[in-house]
Amino acid sequence: MQKLLFLTLGFLLAINTVQAGDGYSVGDKASDFKLKNVDGKTVSLSDYTDAKGFIVIFTCNDCPYAKAYQDRIIALDKKYKAKGYPVIAINPNNPEVSPGDSYKNMQQRAKEKSYTFPYLFDEKFEVYKTYGATRTPHVFLLKKENKDLVVSYIGTIDDNYQDPGKVQQQYLANAVESLIAGKSPDPEMTKAIGCTIKQK
Repeated sequence: MQKLLFLTLGFLLAINTVQAGDGYSVGDKASDFKLKNVDGKTVSLSDYTDAKGFIVIFTCNDCPYAKAYQDRIIALDKKYKAKGYPVIAINPNNPEVSPGDSYKNMQQRAKEKSYTFPYLFDEKFEVYKTYGATRTPHVFLLKKENKDLVVSYIGTIDDNYQDPGKVQQQYLANAVESLIAGKSPDPEMTKAIGCTIKQK
């Protein structure tokens, strides 16, 4: 009986370990989603028929890191949307835990900052888990290959969230430029720096 109990506990621990490690790695095929934008309309990646890929960024309203990167995310969208890589921003936070990240506040922030990209609400808190996002901001750069969306870079935007003027490594921009040039990003992964995603 005791042996069976240990085996059962071991199995449950193994399941929890797998769940904790869920999410995409570089080279994986990413799935599409359908989420509500701040304008009330739903958005899917399949809506962007001319895109060559996507800069998917899990971000939010209240996190100091997310706030620090707002203007840089807008600049990235303006630069790379025309080259086929638009920004798709997703808020994964539960407003019951982080009231500042409510849908209403998302709408207000998008208006205040004149966001040039969709700002979507992960209302069922499923998409961030599928992708494996753990921080805000957390970047997943996708490249279209035929009908697939292949994860090409995961991590942070650059190496200095506090001061844009002191950035030495523009990881995300360099990764997009690599894809445009037909090369693989180097590095393909960096550590996402930001606030933990707020869930119950």
